[in-house]
Amino acid sequence: MTILNHNGNNSKIDFLNKKFIDNPYPAYAEIRKNDPVHRFLLPNGQFAWIISRYKDAAKLLADSRFVTNYPVHSSIKGNLPPHQEIISRNLLSVDPKDHRRLRRLIQKAFTPKMVENLRGRIEEIAEELLFQVEHKQEINLIEDYAFPLPIIVICEMLGVPLKDQEKFREWSNVIMEGVSNPELSQKTENAMISFIQYLEELIAERRRHLQDDLISDLLRVEDEGDVLSENELYALVFVLIIAGHETTVNLIGNGILALLEHPEQKEKLVSHPELIHGAIEEILRYNGPAEVSNVRFATVDVIIEGKHIKKGDMVFIALAAANRDDNHFIEPDSFDITREANTHIAFGKGVHFCLGAPLARLEGEIAINKLLKKIPQIKLKEDLNTIEWRPGIIIRGAKEIPLTF
Repeated sequence: MTILNHNGNNSKIDFLNKKFIDNPYPAYAEIRKNDPVHRFLLPNGQFAWIISRYKDAAKLLADSRFVTNYPVHSSIKGNLPPHQEIISRNLLSVDPKDHRRLRRLIQKAFTPKMVENLRGRIEEIAEELLFQVEHKQEINLIEDYAFPLPIIVICEMLGVPLKDQEKFREWSNVIMEGVSNPELSQKTENAMISFIQYLEELIAERRRHLQDDLISDLLRVEDEGDVLSENELYALVFVLIIAGHETTVNLIGNGILALLEHPEQKEKLVSHPELIHGAIEEILRYNGPAEVSNVRFATVDVIIEGKHIKKGDMVFIALAAANRDDNHFIEPDSFDITREANTHIAFGKGVHFCLGAPLARLEGEIAINKLLKKIPQIKLKEDLNTIEWRPGIIIRGAKEIPLTF
């Protein structure tokens, strides 16, 4: 993606360039300073806007004039492939009225108490994973720890066989990377079809035999006669699996990298594990797991920072850029686990604030503290600059993080 300046000329910022993927923050600082409401060209030939300043991002996330489902209600709605029509009913993409309804139903099953009750089991999973690697002299953080921990948690919550977790990883990687890479469109479509077919079989089995798991709870949930439709259920489970584990994988990975990049902060957390709550918030701000929000569409013409965003225009909110805005944060490029008043927007804001944020925070806190307690001497096996980051601007996460101890 090559960003265009306000005159339509190509600038030097390219979202698909390896230099940008490795470290997008200098480029975000440039557009935040010089052109905070920035027009750019998507790989499919469409133009879109990217919002980079905190004050604009925070307002727009809660602005009802920008919706996540505009194309679904346009003339193309009837032409969507069946699997995309199903996914379009997910909590991230429906209009405010349906969003409130779905969130109300889901929260009857996905409660804060349910999340907190998972603490003991998450601690057990973290300890089991660390036991498997503590006799080694090195560990691939993503492969051995950051990926399996949240996928085990979400599989157990939903009642999904753990033998299928590798399928979820493959589908998730393809779908997330395909969002911003049109060359992967067919591969992405195939992954989505396979995922939906899997969910159809799983949910049909649960309808026959309800169990003590989240899918069964969602099948039981009802509010004043209202229930989740079949497609809404598919879409919700899809989002819980994809977003539910993607967020935590990258939160753990990015967090450990930030701590290793700033050894004085790592030592502070090792000595004072009670600082983990603030550490998680700073990780989310400094190098969070989501680089931009899910796409929004203007429902009316809007002027922001002097730029005319037309009805129907696509808008991306650069969470990563907003969370490094020096007009909102003191020394935003510094990593400080004791930072006060950390009002980051890594989980969004407004009606689309991430439903799974409490679970991601809990998993991140447990995973990072357990790792530092068990293996406090971990170090990067390679130079930080050699870490390969996953392509695309939706998520922010490393492919592999080799550690030694």
